[in-house]
Amino acid sequence: MNLFKRDLLRVLVLVLLLSLSISAVGQKPDAAGLKKYNWTLGYEPDKIIEFYEPVPDQNLKLHVFLPKDYKTSDQRPCIILFFGGGWSSGDPSQFYGYSKYLASRGMVAISAQYRTKKQKAIPRNCVEDAREAVRYVRKHAAELGVNPDKIAVGGGSAGGHVAAAVAMCPKIDIKLGDSVSSIPNALVLFNPVYDNGPEGYGHARVVDYWKDISPLHNIREGQPPTVIFYGSKDKHAPVSTVNAFQAKMEKAGNDSKTHIYKGSGHGFFHISKGGRAIFEDVLTKVDSFLVEQNFLTGKENVKEWTAMAIEHYVSSQKAKRRKAK
Repeated sequence: MNLFKRDLLRVLVLVLLLSLSISAVGQKPDAAGLKKYNWTLGYEPDKIIEFYEPVPDQNLKLHVFLPKDYKTSDQRPCIILFFGGGWSSGDPSQFYGYSKYLASRGMVAISAQYRTKKQKAIPRNCVEDAREAVRYVRKHAAELGVNPDKIAVGGGSAGGHVAAAVAMCPKIDIKLGDSVSSIPNALVLFNPVYDNGPEGYGHARVVDYWKDISPLHNIREGQPPTVIFYGSKDKHAPVSTVNAFQAKMEKAGNDSKTHIYKGSGHGFFHISKGGRAIFEDVLTKVDSFLVEQNFLTGKENVKEWTAMAIEHYVSSQKAKRRKAK
C-alpha cells in the first residue's frame, strides 16, 4: 500500500469513528432500534416572563422562543403550548423542541407553565392558569410583538386537555366576564384527554364539575380550527373516544382533522419517545395546518431543521461532558 492510500485510509477511519461517536452522544436507542433525543433538543427559551400569581409566592411563567428577525413592533402569529403529566407533574421544557421549530418559522412560540398537583392544584386550576396565559398574551400583544387575532393553543396529554378546555369549556375561568378573551384562534392537540365523564379519564378528580371541564361534553358550533394527533395504542383514551370527538366536531360544523398513528402509544409525538421519523411527520402536519390557517407562510423545512437541531443537541451534550470533567 502506497503512502497516499495509507493516509486516505486513516482519514476514512477517523471520519467513521467521529460519526459513530457523534451519533452515540445523547442518543437513546430502544428495543426497536429507534434513535431518540431529549425533547428540548438542547434549546433554551430566549426569555422567561412572569404572567400570573394565582396564589402568593407562586409566579407562573411563559418560556418564550422568538423568531430570528423578531422585533417587538411586529404582529407575529403566536402559539402557546402546555405540557403533559396527568395534571400532577411536568414542566414547560417538554415543548422546547416544538417551540424552537415554530419560532424558526416566524411565530412567537411559548411553552407555558401552569400549576399541577405538586403545587396542590386541582384540574380546574390547571385550566384556569392556562386561560390566564392566553389572556395575558392577548392583553400584552403589542409589547410582545404578537397579533392578538392569531393566537394558537396546544399541548400534549393533560396539556392537550388543558388546551382543549381553554377553547371549549368557558365556565372554567377565574375571571368570568373579563373584557379580554382567552379563547384561542386555533388548536393543536397531541393525545389530549377529551372525556372526563364517568367512563373517561380522571373522573374521580373532577367528579364535582366534570360536565364543565370535559371537552367532549362541551363541543358546540364555532370552535377554533383544530388538528389532533393520536396513537392507536394510547392507554389513556380509546380510538373510539377520539373518533367520537371528531364526529361531534364535524356535526357541529367545526373545522377539525384527526391524525391517528397506528401502533403508537401515549406521548409518541415527542422525539424522546416516538423517535425522529414520527417527530418529523407530526411537525410537518402541524406546519401544514398552521399554513392552512394563515398562521404561517412559505414551505416547511422540518427535515433540514431536525437534522440541524440534532447536531446542535449532540454538540451541546459533548460540551456539557467536557465542562463536567
